[in-house]
Amino acid sequence: MIGKTRVVPAALLAVAAAAACSKKQPPAPPPAPVQAPNQDSINAARAREDSIARAEQARRDSIARAQAEADRLRAAHDAAVNTLTQVIHFDFDSDALTDEAKAALDAKIPILNANPGVQIRIAGNTDERGSDEYNQALGQRRAAAAKRYLTQHGIADNRIEIISYGEERPVAQGHDESAWSQNRRDEFEITAGADDIKGVQ
Repeated sequence: MIGKTRVVPAALLAVAAAAACSKKQPPAPPPAPVQAPNQDSINAARAREDSIARAEQARRDSIARAQAEADRLRAAHDAAVNTLTQVIHFDFDSDALTDEAKAALDAKIPILNANPGVQIRIAGNTDERGSDEYNQALGQRRAAAAKRYLTQHGIADNRIEIISYGEERPVAQGHDESAWSQNRRDEFEITAGADDIKGVQ
């Protein structure tokens, strides 16, 4: 009886030890070895990077071209406006167009032809010598002379308005030929279509 009692506890100890061993967690598997990328994947990554870089460069180039074109159009517009508004001058007591005046008017003609929506006003001016009435009439003749030249070269009459200011609006204050020569002039103002003016190539 005593021998059986000793065997039972020994058997219980063995079962408990086995149960304890069965509760231990198995060890974690070792990490998978990191494989070096093969040449194909390297080439594919480089191709993607190159494609992105080309697309970005193309975008920058497109923006630069658009800006350059906008700058060119603005410069052409400004040059055309400057040409259209260029003043012409006259000799003393004369409404005859000088060669310089004709050259300035000739430069206006292709711009007016290329921009049919543009309308202008020509204002005739004189120096201070002569009566107010005489200078008013002389200024009108000067404006009419420039208009006549333009209409004779194909610009529609209804696109050109004329006015005279006589001696009322001098640009140079003085009482000598230096001032008078600047005041004997026709001024040109764009009255319609200024924003849409395109330069002439």
